[in-house]
Amino acid sequence: MRALYKFLCKAELVICGVGFVVLVALVFLSAILRLFRVSMAWNIDMAMLLLAWTAFLGADIAYRSGQLVGIDLLTRNLPKRIQKIVEILIFLIILFALVVIIIFGIRLAASEWIRKYQSMPIPYSLVTLSMSFAAVSMMLSTILKIKRCILTFNQKEPPAGLTADQAGLT
Repeated sequence: MRALYKFLCKAELVICGVGFVVLVALVFLSAILRLFRVSMAWNIDMAMLLLAWTAFLGADIAYRSGQLVGIDLLTRNLPKRIQKIVEILIFLIILFALVVIIIFGIRLAASEWIRKYQSMPIPYSLVTLSMSFAAVSMMLSTILKIKRCILTFNQKEPPAGLTADQAGLT
């Protein structure tokens, strides 16, 4: 199971990176072709599709690796056990919000299935599905973060300057 999750994380990273490179290339190509008064309407629609997927998958990648902004001003002086409890509560709130996003995102994608791009014969719901797909991935990451918090609830914090791995706490 762990190997499958790691494979999915790497696949998500590759898809996001390739999507971003193609997105930049399409927008650049569109700008260059506009200089020569050549219009390629499909590349703007494709860029919008790629932007949605790369933005949401990128958000999941940042969330999973702990790169999102966090403010611990209120909790940093609390005892470690209380900090863990607050962290678990926040993850549960995030989990609830992700479930709501998944439910309403799928509903939105279903209602958008009939609508097609103007320049491509694909349904517009492929854009809206990116939100639900990333929310499912974030939900898995959140569940794993909750599990980690519970498993490390009574562990001591590593000494200053050391990670938990280096201190032998994991």
